[in-house]
Amino acid sequence: MLGVRIGLNKPSKKSFLKRLWKDKGLLALAFPGVAFIVLFSYVPLYGLILPFKNFRYDLGFFKSPWFGLQNFKFLFNSSDVLVATLNTLMYNIAFILIGTVAAITVAIMLFELSRKVTKIYQTIMFFPYFLSWVIVAYIIMALLDMSNGMFNVFRESRGLEGIMWYNVASYWPTILIVTAVWKGLGYGSVIYFAAIVGFNPEYYEAAAIEGASRFKRALYITLPLLKPLIVIMTMLQIGRIFYSDFGLFYYVPRNSPMIQTTISVIDTYVYKVLRVSGNIGMASAAGFYQAVVGFIFVLSMNFTIRKIDKESAVF
Repeated sequence: MLGVRIGLNKPSKKSFLKRLWKDKGLLALAFPGVAFIVLFSYVPLYGLILPFKNFRYDLGFFKSPWFGLQNFKFLFNSSDVLVATLNTLMYNIAFILIGTVAAITVAIMLFELSRKVTKIYQTIMFFPYFLSWVIVAYIIMALLDMSNGMFNVFRESRGLEGIMWYNVASYWPTILIVTAVWKGLGYGSVIYFAAIVGFNPEYYEAAAIEGASRFKRALYITLPLLKPLIVIMTMLQIGRIFYSDFGLFYYVPRNSPMIQTTISVIDTYVYKVLRVSGNIGMASAAGFYQAVVGFIFVLSMNFTIRKIDKESAVF
């Protein structure tokens, strides 16, 4: 009798196909996203064997001889990797901290403005996000060029000597951080602004009746309500803390050889290894190193957040 019941409750292939046909509209909507993930996230996973192989173009991916951990040995024997790793880590920490604070501050300021004015400011600030790094690099060059740059022209008009910006490494941490924050400020502030607009206005009305200033309303109402979103956004950025925007570190400083110790990050290092040596195995090893360390950082950060505030952890 039990076997009969189980057989009766077991869904048939016909009913499964029936449900698929019934949900064909939703499946059609989901198909492009699923296909994108499969093609660009799962199919390339076979490339994980490259860091462990001595890749030969004539033999291909699978027939090239295994190389063990030699690619990683060559990778970490170079002092340039340590410099690139430290630069990648420190720049991304600065981007996360300064970018998050700037985005939240701008979002709170936009919330205090009228909706008509807010749309104008949002459009103006969002515009740099759509510019490619090549265009941004030319904008920076118009400001910093030794001969015709606006900064040097201004300095010379004041009787001061022009600065060779692309030859002095000490200026570039500030330039790169300011450029990255400026370009991403509009995108980040819109996300936080959308969250603030969705908060219950009764909280702010009650606080205003009690005499709370705008600063106190932002400090004691807006920021606590934004905490879950801040944690999620920070976790997403920490997941890519060992990845850098190639365009920012390659095009903006114009790949100047005089400032390589300051602008070298893992992404540009991988590119140079592949371009100079043509060693796909070593370049893949560097990419594998990025992914593993980034994954460890995400798990560590989530573990730390869970210890401090369990409800704010992502998983």
